[in-house]
Amino acid sequence: MLAISLIVIGILLRFIPHVPNFTPVAAIAIFAGVYLNKKQALIVPLLLMVLSDIFLGMHNVVLFTWGSFVLVTFLGVWAKNHKTFKAIVSTSIVSSVLFYLITNFGVWAMGWYPQTAKGLLDCYILGLPFLRTFSAATLVYTVVFFGAYELIARRVRDTKLAKVLLTD
Repeated sequence: MLAISLIVIGILLRFIPHVPNFTPVAAIAIFAGVYLNKKQALIVPLLLMVLSDIFLGMHNVVLFTWGSFVLVTFLGVWAKNHKTFKAIVSTSIVSSVLFYLITNFGVWAMGWYPQTAKGLLDCYILGLPFLRTFSAATLVYTVVFFGAYELIARRVRDTKLAKVLLTD
């Protein structure tokens, strides 16, 4: 139930008008890594991206993008055993930088910039505004997802809804 909800929320938030790169996908990958089993956690961001990219458009950098979200999910799996506010925020920041480094390398490697050191540097420099927006989105959505989940967990822990809504 939680995995399906995350996929649906992620797809919906990718389709509504938003600032470029201000999406919840990395936050969902982190959240899935913390609260779902490893198999489900890996499937959530991949399925979310595949289903939405079919409609939003495929491009030659998708393997770098999707691969980045798989790595972000593993950061979430790590955070499962370090579930403190500081660890979750740090994971969010590291995830953003990792995504930026991998996807911008992919943009350069796929020929969107000259295949030179200057082309790679230009790619990273021109990607900085996207890093800022992506980092803000990842941090905001991470706080929202984790905060909402923990608030709901406190409210329903001793009710019949706990079996449906909580993973612990």
